[in-house]
Amino acid sequence: MTELEQRKYKICLIGENAVGKTSLIQRFVHDEFSDHYLTTIGTKISKKDVVVTYPDQNKKYDITMMIWDIMGQKGFRPILSHSYFHMAKGGIAVCDLTRPHTLEELTGWIESMFEITGKIPVIVVANKNDLTDEIRIKEEDIANLAEQYDAPFLYTSAKNGANVEEAFLSIGRMVTEHQFQV
Repeated sequence: MTELEQRKYKICLIGENAVGKTSLIQRFVHDEFSDHYLTTIGTKISKKDVVVTYPDQNKKYDITMMIWDIMGQKGFRPILSHSYFHMAKGGIAVCDLTRPHTLEELTGWIESMFEITGKIPVIVVANKNDLTDEIRIKEEDIANLAEQYDAPFLYTSAKNGANVEEAFLSIGRMVTEHQFQV
């Protein structure tokens, strides 16, 4: 019989304004998407339970993800770091494929998070992959940034749902492995 262990992890979504952090969370938690943009003020916390399975070890982890949607205003990064990153176990660093500067800014977001959390698992998410005619970021640039942090990367679309669940399940698995050396 498979052993089921319960865990709760704080996961922070980081990145510039309007990269789609809120939309990714809405797609993952509620399977919804809205074209209406609302700036996140401060932070919004969502929750979703997922199961991460390791059949070779006969273990399942029932994970409660406390997902922190953190405002993207760069000027607030120093203020955010202490209160919002505290106790985070993983991060999803999000850029907008149509705006190259959002990828460039991820280094600052990731470093700010690591100052508080230490080196925790992070995944780089290149969002808005559905806007094929507007994409301005090269795969090699995303790969280079991800490699700096020993992180995987995924192309996502909150609008059509492509790879959204995979991104969240991946960070859940990465955090579990980091926490318990699974």
